[in-house]
Amino acid sequence: MGVDSVLINLTYLASSALFIFGIKGLTHPRTAVRGNLLGATGMLLAVVATLSNEQVFGAGLSGLAVILAGLLLGSAVGTLFALKIQMTAMPEMVALLNAFGGAASALIAGAVLAESNDPTRQTAVATVASGIIGSVTFWGSLVAFDKLKGILLPDRPIHFPGQQYLTGLLALTALALGLLVVNDPTQLSNYGQLIIVSSILGVFLTIPIGGADMPVAIALLNSYSGLAAASTGFVLDSNILIITGSLVGASGLILTRIMCKAMNRSLMNVLMGAIGPDNDDASSTDDIYAGRVKNASPEEVAMLFDGARRVVVVPGYGMAVAQAQHQIRDLANLLESRGIEVEFAIHPVAGRMPGHMNVLLAEADVDYDKLKEMDEINSSFEQTDVTIVLGANDIVNPTARTQSSGPIAGMPILDVDKSRTVVVVKRSLSPGFAGIPNPLFAADNTLMLFADGKQAVLELIAAVKDS
Repeated sequence: MGVDSVLINLTYLASSALFIFGIKGLTHPRTAVRGNLLGATGMLLAVVATLSNEQVFGAGLSGLAVILAGLLLGSAVGTLFALKIQMTAMPEMVALLNAFGGAASALIAGAVLAESNDPTRQTAVATVASGIIGSVTFWGSLVAFDKLKGILLPDRPIHFPGQQYLTGLLALTALALGLLVVNDPTQLSNYGQLIIVSSILGVFLTIPIGGADMPVAIALLNSYSGLAAASTGFVLDSNILIITGSLVGASGLILTRIMCKAMNRSLMNVLMGAIGPDNDDASSTDDIYAGRVKNASPEEVAMLFDGARRVVVVPGYGMAVAQAQHQIRDLANLLESRGIEVEFAIHPVAGRMPGHMNVLLAEADVDYDKLKEMDEINSSFEQTDVTIVLGANDIVNPTARTQSSGPIAGMPILDVDKSRTVVVVKRSLSPGFAGIPNPLFAADNTLMLFADGKQAVLELIAAVKDS
C-alpha cells in the first residue's frame, strides 16, 4: 500500500469519526447546527480523498470532466433545494432524497457488474443487495413522496385482496433472480429483471401505508437508502461508503424502532407494508359531532387566559401548513409576560416526519426547555388550565385509548382531553391523516376556533392585548 493510499484511508477514518460525532450532535437541538457542520465537513473530506485517488486521475480528461459536471450539477440542485424548499415540504424532500440514494446505489452496482469481466462472489452478492434494496428504496420513496404531495395517489392506505401474498411472492421472486445473478453474473438480463421485480415490490410495500404512519415509512426508507449504499460500498470496495451506509442504515433502523413504539406498531408490520389499515366508518362522524361541537371566538378564548396559570400548546401539521410557528411563539411570549407558564407538548410523530415540530419551533427561536416530550408532559395535563391544539388531530384523538381496532388503536397520544379547557384551532372538522373523526372536538371541555392557524393566533394575540 502506497503513501497515497494510506493518506486516503486515514482521511476516510477522520471522515467516519466526523460522521459519528455529527449524528451525535443531531440528537439535541442545542448541538444540531454543530453536528450538521461536522457531518458536512466529514463528507467534504471523503469527497476530496476519493477524487485524489489515482484511479480517478487515471480516468482521463473526459472522465474528469464528467465527474466535475456531476459535482457542479449536484451542487446547483442541492443549493436550489436548500434555498427554495419550505419547511412544510421537508418530509417530501426527505422522501425524494431517499429515492435518489436508492437509485444511485442500484445503477452504480449494475454498471460495475456490466464492466466486470470476472466479478467475485462478493461483488455479485453485494450487487444483488444493492439492486434489490436500491430499487425498493427508489420506488417506495417515490410513492411516499406522491402520497405526501397528493399528486396521483391518496394519502390513505391502498389495499386489495391478496395483497400480502402478492408482496411475499414478489420478494421471493427477487431473491430467486438474485441467486441467478450470483450464479452467472454475466447474464445482465437477470439483473435487469431483478430491478423490475424489486421496483414493483417497492411500490407494493409502500401503497398500504397511510398518512398517519408516514413518519415510520420515511424513517424506514431512510434506513433502506443507507443499507443500499453500504452494499454498493462492497461492490466498489469503498471503505468510506460501507461505513457511511452502515451508519445511515443503523440510525434509520433505530429511529424506525422509536417511531414504531410511538405509533404502537410492530416493526414486522412496517417491513411487510402492513401498517395503516383502512377505516371505512365514515357514517360515525355525524353521531360524534352532531349538536356537540362548540364554536368560540378569539375574544372568548382570550378570556380563558385571564385566570389561567398554566397553558400548553400542542403543535401539529396544521401549524406547519399555516406557517404559524412564529405567531404561536409571540402568543407564548405574551402570555408569559402576564405570569402564565407556557409549554409545548411534542408528540414523537407530530407532522409528517420525525422531529417535524421541533424543527419548526426551533426555526421560531422557541426555547428548547419549553418543548416537552409526550411521556414527560402527559401527567401534567390534569393541572393545565388551557391547552391549545394548533393543527393537530390524530395525536390527540382519545379513540386511540378507547377502541381496540382502527388506524390509531393503541397509539400513545397526548392526553389533552384531561385539561380543564381545550381550544382546538382548525379550519374545519375534517379528519386527520388516519381518516377518522376525533371525539375530542365534541368533548364538554373543548372549544373549536375555526380559522387558518396563523390568522387564528394573530387574532388571539390581538384579543389578549385588548383584554
